[in-house]
Amino acid sequence: MEKSMDKNDFTQGSIVSKLLRFMIPIFGALVLQAMYGAVDILVVGQFGTTAGISGVSTGSGIVNLLTFTVTGLTMGVTIVMGQYLGEKRPEKVGQVVGGAIWLFFVLSFVIAALMLILARPLAILMQAPREALDLTVLYVRICGGGIFFIIAYNVISSIFRGIGDSNMPLIFVGIACAVNIIGDLLFVAVFRWNVAGAALATVLAQAVSVILSILIIKKRKLPFVMKREHIRFNPEIGRFVRVGMPIAFQEILTQLSFLALCAFINRLGLEASSGYGVANKIVSFVMLVPGALMQSMASFVAQNVGAGQEKRARKAMVTGMMIGCGVGIFIAVFSFTRGDLLAYIFSKDEAVIARAAQYLKGFAPEAVVTAILFSFIGYYNGHSRTLFVMLQGLAQTFIVRLPMSYFMSIRPKASLTMIGLAAPCATVFGILLNLLYFIKITREK
Repeated sequence: MEKSMDKNDFTQGSIVSKLLRFMIPIFGALVLQAMYGAVDILVVGQFGTTAGISGVSTGSGIVNLLTFTVTGLTMGVTIVMGQYLGEKRPEKVGQVVGGAIWLFFVLSFVIAALMLILARPLAILMQAPREALDLTVLYVRICGGGIFFIIAYNVISSIFRGIGDSNMPLIFVGIACAVNIIGDLLFVAVFRWNVAGAALATVLAQAVSVILSILIIKKRKLPFVMKREHIRFNPEIGRFVRVGMPIAFQEILTQLSFLALCAFINRLGLEASSGYGVANKIVSFVMLVPGALMQSMASFVAQNVGAGQEKRARKAMVTGMMIGCGVGIFIAVFSFTRGDLLAYIFSKDEAVIARAAQYLKGFAPEAVVTAILFSFIGYYNGHSRTLFVMLQGLAQTFIVRLPMSYFMSIRPKASLTMIGLAAPCATVFGILLNLLYFIKITREK
């Protein structure tokens, strides 16, 4: 028990070693999550229809709007747990976990009802191509019916990241990824259920992962005690919601911007819509290192803030930037030069491949600049300065990303390359805002 706590104690020891040791399993989990989402497009692209690719792409965008919002809210759980552990107050952690279980259980029923009722209006709002409209609605409704398991997975993972354990979430998502691949091949390739098969495989995979993760947890010793009476509405809910709500709101805005971008591109026709759907799955892999950095940084910084080690927290942020940029350069170059090769994995339609490659050329610099931005965000999240994180996300979305994407989409002979370029431009703007805020709080301290 003491050995495990020392390994997960980020307030002492080598920053690079401990950050990488914690980050690598998170990166692995994100790789599997990206594969999890990509398999749907891959199998539907190979054994389904072009309209099916568009349906899964648009439908998963709607589902991600809700699930990523919940993921942002669970970050509040991770951060508050990390701060309590840094303060050496493990007795408070059980109340945080109990409150999280109660809140997200109730929330899952609300979200499920919304997805089932609003699936068609949302698909129409997204300007889903006529050929893919019914398929999009079907995908959203099936995933909505199983949203409880999707939310439960995210809550369980946030709890383990809060105690400094990133290995268990990796195991959980590994289980889900394996089941999803089997389900996709069975339902889509064998039974030919197209989009419905992909959605059913997604829900089944999450259900199996949650059930097995609960069985694993029961056999593990945790660095806190949670009693049955903790699973109720308690004061700790207010604390992690205050921390997590701005992150969740930022996720809402980010996903809305992606949905808006998808709607802009859907207007350009089925080939553009499907090409963007393929490119978007590749993008999920491009963003793996920055995403792992942000999650790792929040937990790492939270513990050091709780222990009063601000200098160590700042060193961790700079270390994360250096690691992320080093890896990001290689990813950006490959995405820019061989986007067609990556797209070929998902579709054999030459027009779809060409459109996906066009988008990736513009998006490629994002692999580098986002590593800097997400290291900043992880640092601020670890300090519970999530309101600023939300505001800078708002600024990026509404000042740069959406206006530029829309302008590029309505031009004659609209280029997906220029639409894709809106993302790194918005990120550079965000870095400037974060740098100015860092200078401000440094002077205050």
